[in-house]
Amino acid sequence: MENVLNVAAYIANRYFSEYGQHIDEMKLHKLMYFAQRESFIQTDAPLFQAIFYGWKYGPVLKEIRSAYKDGSFSSISPCALDETALLIINKIFSNYAGKDSWSLSRLTHGELSWKSSRIGVLEQTNSDNPMDLEDIKKDAERIKSRRKMLTGLGLA
Repeated sequence: MENVLNVAAYIANRYFSEYGQHIDEMKLHKLMYFAQRESFIQTDAPLFQAIFYGWKYGPVLKEIRSAYKDGSFSSISPCALDETALLIINKIFSNYAGKDSWSLSRLTHGELSWKSSRIGVLEQTNSDNPMDLEDIKKDAERIKSRRKMLTGLGLA
């Protein structure tokens, strides 16, 4: 299992390398969520051990939020990731990094895991409700089934 900040630093460094600018925090959180979900699709296990919280604009990892807030995130140098982790992260990066943060936020708002964490929370309020790992697995299964169906139809 990978270190959450190491995965985030890898994504941020790749983003800077490809787009010539620093990744915004909101986009990073969403890419991390999609990487975690993709890990369940590919390996049936989490990519990293960290809890997402259902904030108003989508999933948030407090480890990343804290590192951005105190300014320490920019000084994190990523260590080597294992081959499976790189395949997962690079797939997510290719599929989602070019999208704007608000589009990614809207995508995460369609996820069961985020919706479940928002039960009883006012729309414009952040929440300390964790997103259940079992719900993220259900989101992964939904995507896996959709991909299988599209492949069967010759559309994937």
